[in-house]
Amino acid sequence: MKGAYLPGNSTVEFKTVPIPKPGYGQVLVKMKACTICGSDIRAIYREHTGKGAEGYQGVIAGHEPCGQVVEEGPGIRRFTKGSRVIVYHISGCGVCHDCRMGYMISCSSPLRAAYGWQRDGGMAEYILCDEKDLVELPDTLSYADGAQVACGFGTVYEAIYKIGVSGADNVLVVGLGPVGLATLMLCRAMGAKKLFGIESIPYRVELAKKLNLADTILTPGPENVKEILDLTGGRGVEKAFDASASDAGRAAAIRAARQWGKIAFVGEGNTVSFNPSPDIIHPQKTIYGSWVTSIWLMENLVEELVRWDLHPDLLVTHRFPLDKAGEAYRLMDKGDCGKVAVCADEELK
Repeated sequence: MKGAYLPGNSTVEFKTVPIPKPGYGQVLVKMKACTICGSDIRAIYREHTGKGAEGYQGVIAGHEPCGQVVEEGPGIRRFTKGSRVIVYHISGCGVCHDCRMGYMISCSSPLRAAYGWQRDGGMAEYILCDEKDLVELPDTLSYADGAQVACGFGTVYEAIYKIGVSGADNVLVVGLGPVGLATLMLCRAMGAKKLFGIESIPYRVELAKKLNLADTILTPGPENVKEILDLTGGRGVEKAFDASASDAGRAAAIRAARQWGKIAFVGEGNTVSFNPSPDIIHPQKTIYGSWVTSIWLMENLVEELVRWDLHPDLLVTHRFPLDKAGEAYRLMDKGDCGKVAVCADEELK
């Protein structure tokens, strides 16, 4: 089979490798859709900057896989040939404290291996998966829906779960890349009162407007906090999310939150500068860090998407076949897009 690898010089390499054979507790999954994550671009595609959990080990790329089981290994308990599945992209040891809570993302064992980082991922015709890492994909959701649940939407849902969003909240999302757009989409579904965004890339601004994801979208600048305060009667927003990973964006999310407000950081990398007393301590605000999600919350998200009739694939603006994965990564790196997916032929429509 063909697999795509990331040598770290802003290119994609293809190799022909054997189709893997599932062992005990494993299944072989025919890939249907694998979307590209911003962390792939930041830590692998341009150059191999990742360390530890983000240390790329020269495997088949792609950590947002979704597909269909085509072969079972011995000892399978739940998923069988024909099952439609999302791959939770971190395979943990299963016995440490975090794994027992379902947070394999935080597995502390040296056995921890993420698909597309330390073990073969979804940018191939097939992917070998441990059954314990799979989430059922209902028939009412597409494979492109499921691929986004595998990381981006799961990451957002975790952050929303931590700080809570309801009809009582005005919400600010800084950075409207795929993760920021997903945040708006889920907050809208949860009944947020008013949704505000901050974004500089025209394509993404227009996509947010086309999908009616925000009430107001601002251009990044030094007046953003004042603009949000003006839009909220001088109070600020109850909940703020930063998906920009920029110093100015994170500071704006903190300062645009109202007294007792909650802020979630989901964008990776870079730094932030703020003044603890006036920005956090005196107004009694809380900053939450949020990294991916647990497998049980991912299953819960899938259930909610079906209930809300909400489809993450609305954010997929470009689909490519596997042999054009290089074009897919180049487009995602450029940023003039929503979500980019590499798909099986039947999923390219």
